[in-house]
Amino acid sequence: MTFLTTALGLAFCFFWASADVLPQSDFNIEGMSGKWYLTGFATNAQWFIGHKVTMGTGTSTFTSMDGDLDMPFESLNPDGSCFRMHNLAKKSDVPGKFTYVGQGSVNDMRIVDVKYDEFALIYTVKITGDSADIVIKAYSRAPELNSEPQEKFKQFASENGVLPENIVILPKNGDCPSE
Repeated sequence: MTFLTTALGLAFCFFWASADVLPQSDFNIEGMSGKWYLTGFATNAQWFIGHKVTMGTGTSTFTSMDGDLDMPFESLNPDGSCFRMHNLAKKSDVPGKFTYVGQGSVNDMRIVDVKYDEFALIYTVKITGDSADIVIKAYSRAPELNSEPQEKFKQFASENGVLPENIVILPKNGDCPSE
């Protein structure tokens, strides 16, 4: 019972704290369709602190599926192997706000700033067991994030409590081999 109470309390606190982080008001899911490069990552999560030096850009090809967002992701590991994951973000009653379950976590995701032909900033509250973390990602249509969206990403992450050393512009990475 204590675990459930703690988990619910933690989830409530994080969802309440992130309630003012809203998706872009004129969000258009069709505009998100296509290839994106994950070029920035920001979180104070413990797992990230140990892995941030080995991370590089990765790619996602977002697809709208009746209002849901299909989000396959792949990134080349330093040893030449490929990390792949696949999530289906379920729409909510608020355009640009989604939920998905992946890798043992429940995720509340909001697309907070997007210029469909250039960049997207995505804010997620990730709840795993009895811990909750804020994860902020910057996506770009090109392998590198331009300076203006890069500054928006860094400022947004900082305003949402991510420590400066945990706001990372990912180095350019090779592509995964086809499966």
